[in-house]
Amino acid sequence: MKNKEPLHANILGEGKPFVILHGFLGMSDNWKTLGAKFSEANYQVHLLDQRNHGRSFHSHVFNYEVMVEDLKSYCEFHQLKDLVLLGHSMGGKVAMLFAATHPELVSKLLIADISPRFYPTHHDAILEGLSRLDFNELKSRGEADKQLSKYVSDFGTRQFLLKNLYWNEEKELALRINLEVLKENIEEIGEALPIHAQYKGDTLFLRGDRSEYIGQQDESIIKNHFPNSKLVTIPKSGHWLHAENPKAFFNEVMKFLG
Repeated sequence: MKNKEPLHANILGEGKPFVILHGFLGMSDNWKTLGAKFSEANYQVHLLDQRNHGRSFHSHVFNYEVMVEDLKSYCEFHQLKDLVLLGHSMGGKVAMLFAATHPELVSKLLIADISPRFYPTHHDAILEGLSRLDFNELKSRGEADKQLSKYVSDFGTRQFLLKNLYWNEEKELALRINLEVLKENIEEIGEALPIHAQYKGDTLFLRGDRSEYIGQQDESIIKNHFPNSKLVTIPKSGHWLHAENPKAFFNEVMKFLG
């Protein structure tokens, strides 16, 4: 069954529609700074929260096909067409499948640090750490960070994850993500783009020079699905390339958009 509730979004600026999709366990807020910069360049930027993330609805169904449907419904609701579509990681997989399924709606496609191929599950420690957060005990973000550090050693990754914390109506800390459903459906995140899926429009893949998500072996896979694509490497950045080197990321995107 298709969920009709539109996705939550922050909409910035006026102009040609520019839709940005966050990665797994992320949210629209991750793109606020860059979104504002794109909006200053005469784009109407739509920073979306995907289902089971951020302020969007929770659902027991979670896979790339339904996330593509969510985006289609969002575009219909806001009457968006001829859009620039950018997705990071999981959001990149959604963007790829959306462009291949609805090429008439996409004028240019940008994919940040993900390939169309299958990826094995690698979020176990993160999901375990988030599951172990005891919200009956936790009274501050600092305490949550301390608990999470037993499972996630990298400070930057923890800060990214802890953006999901908020104070609920009972004045208790809680997570915005639908953690149980994301854990149950974790295998879906690594799914490859369907073998015949193809988008022939202008496409830019961006990878971090310190990231292992797009290697040499991915270049031919990318070309098979996206024949009119190019790949650029963002220096001094890993998987969160847009946050680690926003200036270089912004410049490459604007160069591509012309």
